[in-house]
Order: sequence, then structure tokens, then C-alpha cells
Amino acid sequence: MRTRGPRKGATSKKPVKETASGASKIGGVLRIGGASCVELADCYGTPLYVTDEGRIRENYRRIWHAFANRWRNLRVYYAVKANANLSVLSILRQEGAGADCSGVEEARLAMMAGFRPDDILLTASYINATDLKTALALGVRVNLDDASALDHITGEGIPAFISMRINPGVGRGHHAGVVTAGRDSKFGMDETAAVDAYEKAKALGIRDFGIHMMAGSGSLDADYFGEITKKLLGIADEISTRVGIEFSFVDLGGGFGIPHRNGERPLDINRAATLITDEMKASFGSSDRAPVLAIEPGRYIVGDSTILLARVRSVKRGVKTFVGIDAGMNTFVRPALYGAYHEILLANRGEKDMETVSVCGTICENTDLMAKDVLLPKMEPGDLVAILNAGAYGFSMSSQYNTNPRPAEALVLDGTHQLTRERETLSDVIGRQHVPPRLTRQAN
Repeated sequence: MRTRGPRKGATSKKPVKETASGASKIGGVLRIGGASCVELADCYGTPLYVTDEGRIRENYRRIWHAFANRWRNLRVYYAVKANANLSVLSILRQEGAGADCSGVEEARLAMMAGFRPDDILLTASYINATDLKTALALGVRVNLDDASALDHITGEGIPAFISMRINPGVGRGHHAGVVTAGRDSKFGMDETAAVDAYEKAKALGIRDFGIHMMAGSGSLDADYFGEITKKLLGIADEISTRVGIEFSFVDLGGGFGIPHRNGERPLDINRAATLITDEMKASFGSSDRAPVLAIEPGRYIVGDSTILLARVRSVKRGVKTFVGIDAGMNTFVRPALYGAYHEILLANRGEKDMETVSVCGTICENTDLMAKDVLLPKMEPGDLVAILNAGAYGFSMSSQYNTNPRPAEALVLDGTHQLTRERETLSDVIGRQHVPPRLTRQAN
């Protein structure tokens, strides 16, 4: 397993009057990565995800340096599930990241983007024998969520390295649905189960061990990361003593948040890194024999790199005012799923009169709201809006609900832009369906 820092790559010019997502308004028109959002929407249509390559590189380098300056043996695995666009993966592979994959197909995708197998860490929930054997055959490093998966490792398929996902018993997140540790979490194993798992792995002949956790998502509290690291390392010490093993790899997962609302203070990543590495030094020292420290940021790297552009279809003014846009919960589900807040901007002109509105999509669900009772400029059909901080769990969680083809994606850098994913058509929605011949006959 290699330890690499960022490579030299493209960077973007710093925009003027930045929003939380790195976009900026110049002359009333929103720009991202130096490109006009009006031009992007006219060129590729809407809804459209637009990603700023320079922002991704800046975010990666910031988190890398925060930790690498404090812990020499570092790996940063990008959480592929956050945004699996091949161009995004390729950018991060160029920067020297590894890939944190939640399943075999994500691992294959990462390899398509040029990641080497030993740069990939697979953490799959409730993995079956076929997928585990495939992962080991691919040569990726495996982190097991459940001790029962060890039953699938037999004969010549025994790996040199194995890691276990621990449920430290506590977790935190911006919404209950993203807290991934604690009694009600489906992820990981408690300390007692973990001891049994490592003993079983040791009996199989495995000699190189890692330990992993992922306690939650979207935290802006630097102190929390120090606290949860201390918790995991305490568990690791107990396991090490009881089983008689040493850990060569300690993976703290992700959970590094980004601000979404005006006035929210960004995560102090340098403080978080200091608190984490101080706990590592207290447990392992800072010698060359100290284990690899791994982290798995997703949202922190790509969340604010991307906006979602959408056209206003109609405005319904009555007891309440609803602005209907062509991007709904099928395009971007986070507001409907988590009640997540994402700032919305008028992208094609300057702001004049304001009004309180709810912004909704066209999906036949009353939860299809991008924003509820927010103050926005008065809009009319044809106006262009931008939903900010849409780079993490945006397209990757989109669907074809209500028979809606999924949107296009574009990448921008220093004013130039390129389509990275074509917009789906109805053929893509129905392309793998098959109707039995008996159902094609007309009724009498």
C-alpha cells in the first residue's frame, strides 16, 4: 500500500464574491469555475449538475495537508459513494487519493478510473460470498462489517490483510439518517463481537490487521473528531491486548462536514487533524512503526464543488407561492429524504423584488420540495436557479421516479466546460425491460 500526497494538477482562479459552493455572481449572472451558468444551461439543458474541477483539487489538498503535516504515514480514501462520476474519480486519482468503495461495483468503477487495486478499500455491508471472493480476486483491501463474512474466506483465498469495522457505540450527524454508529445503527460490530472476529481471522492465518469506524456524516465540530478517535483507539487497545495482535492500519472513516447555511462556521480541519493525530501519537507514538492513519472524506471534497442548475417551469401564487422547477426529488433527493438545507440562487439575472416561496419539483409527491418558505427573488417561467452544495449524494442518489430520465453532468475549469455524462432519454429508462409477447396482444 502506497502513501502518496497530492500531485501537481490544474487549479482554478479564485472567484469574486464566493458563495458557499465557490460559485460567484458577476453582473447578475452566476458563474462557476469561471463559466457562465446561463451559457452552461443553454449549452447542455437543465436540470444539469455542474462541477468545478479546481474546487475539488483545492478541497483535497487542504485536507491532505492538514493531516500529512501531522502524521507521516497517511492515506486519504475518497468516498466513491458521494459522487461516482468517472471524471471526478479521475481527478482524485491524479491527486493521489485512494478509493473508499461500498461495494464490488464501486471497486470496479474505481479501477476503470485508473485506481490500482491496492489503492482501493472495500467496506461492504452484509457482503455475500461471491462479492467477497471477487473483491479478494481483484486484489483490493477489504474491511469487513460483520464477522460472519470470515466464513466466506477459505483455502487459497485467505488474504494477507483484513480490517474490521467497529461500531464505537456513539455517532453524530446532521440528520438521524446519517448517524452510522450507536445501538440503532446497522453498521459495524461492537467490541465483544470484534474480539471474536479478530481471533477468528488470526486462526485463519491472517497476520496483518486494520481497524475501522465510520460514526456519522456532516459534522462541523472539530472536537468531536478527537473524542471519537480516542474512543476507537481505546477499543483497538483492548482488542490488541486480548487477541495478541497489532494494528498496521487505523481508519477513522469520514464525516467531515461543510457549511450549508449562511453564518455557519466551516469545520476547522487543522484543529480536527491535530486532535486526531494527538490521539494517535498518544496510542502509538510517532515512530516509523506507527500504523497507517486513513480517512475517508466524501462530502468535504466534492460537496461544495457542484451546483445543480434548473429552469423555472411555472410559478403558482395563491395562499402560498410555489416555484416549480424542472429538478425534483428524482434529481436531488437530499431535501426530501433528510430535510437537508441547500441554498438556492437566481442564476440568470440580478435580484430585485423578493418574496417568500417554496421551491418544488414536478414529482407526484408532496415531499418533493427543494426549499420551504424561503425568501427568494421574484421569479418567472424561464428563469434559471442554482441549488448549491450539490456535489455529494446528488446525482449518485438520483432516480428515474415518475419515468424521469436522469440529468446531465458537466465539468468546468477556468471558464472551459465539457459534458461528462449525457442526459438520459426514455430509451435509457425502459431499455432493459422486456414485455412477454402474450401481453402485447390487443384485448378483444
